[in-house]
Amino acid sequence: MPPAAAALSPKTWAPWTLLGATVLIVWTPTFIDLYRTVWRVDPHSQGPMALVLAVWLFWHKLRQPRARAALARAVPQPAWGWAWLLPGWLMVVIGRSQGLLAFEMAALAVCATGLTVLLWGGGLARALGFCYLFLLFSVPLPGVLVDALTQPMKIAVSWTAEHWLHAAGLAVARDGVILHVGPYQLLVADACAGLHSLFTLEAFGLLYLNVVHHPSALRNGLMAVFIVPVAFAANTLRVMLLAWVTLTWGDAAGQGLVHDFSGLLLFAVALLLIVAADALARQIARLWTGVDASRSAPRALRCRHAPLP
Repeated sequence: MPPAAAALSPKTWAPWTLLGATVLIVWTPTFIDLYRTVWRVDPHSQGPMALVLAVWLFWHKLRQPRARAALARAVPQPAWGWAWLLPGWLMVVIGRSQGLLAFEMAALAVCATGLTVLLWGGGLARALGFCYLFLLFSVPLPGVLVDALTQPMKIAVSWTAEHWLHAAGLAVARDGVILHVGPYQLLVADACAGLHSLFTLEAFGLLYLNVVHHPSALRNGLMAVFIVPVAFAANTLRVMLLAWVTLTWGDAAGQGLVHDFSGLLLFAVALLLIVAADALARQIARLWTGVDASRSAPRALRCRHAPLP
């Protein structure tokens, strides 16, 4: 069969059609409900962005050599596929019947894994493993978990911002999560120091680490953990900036354009810190191993070749 005909054969496009049709038919009502409810609320507004990035990741990973090799030698594994699909469909039923949107979105990652194993085998599923993990960032966090973790984070950010502003010579006092800045009172809200900002930054940080694709699992794990203090530092910087702007130019300035701009500044600073930390880790690893790529590579190349007769 000619290559063009093989590319259009049912064996090639039928599994992808089945996968796409399943996702659209089963989860379109879920996407509509999320758009009408939690995705319109600031604490969960990262959901659509995470979903779009997950789709891009699938496209990106399928173009990589590992995924292409897995597709070339794909062997369907029905038993393992149904072992993933059955719990996934159960999660869909429970989520749809009980109105648990988090269950329905988590089931998307589980069922996508099962369908991949069912249609192409575990090799492709392992090559796409990070994509399924990233899909979980589109799952809305339970309100109980958000409330339990957000309050301690807000208190920690408020306390840190108060001490740094004191060190900078500003007249600041704190009462819980309320900062008294001169004649103004600033409430450190969930958006300024909540769990959703950490969740979003963790998603972007893991995306960066995966695209950079460093082979060391230890380094990737340490960088993933490092994102937590980076998010905390960025949130603290945002609160300090808003306090300084409010004290200098008044409440209207602090709650206007600067307030919205500070959110973008938070992500820019956090991402720059992650990139800088990754570059520092690369330099430390280079010094630790004593390898200088600009000098050692040619020497190693010369050593591999025997002298000509």
